Amino acid sequence: MTSSTLRAGNRDRERTAQHLGQALAQGYLTLDEYEARLQTAFAAHTLDELDRLVADLPLERIRRHDPARRAARSAAARRSIRGHLAGYLAMVAIVLSVWLAVGVTAGSWYFWPVWPILGAGIGLAAHVASVRFGAPV
Repeated sequence: MTSSTLRAGNRDRERTAQHLGQALAQGYLTLDEYEARLQTAFAAHTLDELDRLVADLPLERIRRHDPARRAARSAAARRSIRGHLAGYLAMVAIVLSVWLAVGVTAGSWYFWPVWPILGAGIGLAAHVASVRFGAPV
């Protein structure tokens, strides 16, 4: 049996879809080309049909760990920290405002905001540490 007559399985279709996604991410395909080829890949019945979808792509150059992808993921991780920090600071402002309002109106000055501030601060610190010192993205 030649590869043209061998039936394609789900794993073969998913591998081709992964190659197409990497080609899209690296600029080898436009979004329209990617969508059309992806639909064809999941409708393919033989390995030959799948091979034709990626025949014009430089598969040896399409790498999963290319520098541009690594830089984009690092930038996204840094942006996620800024978003987390903004949410943390908003929460701190809210709990301190509530504490001050309760203290002024009811005369109860127990500093309870320390607990949510501390708990969320630990979560923020863990997030920063995982991005800064964690596994490379």
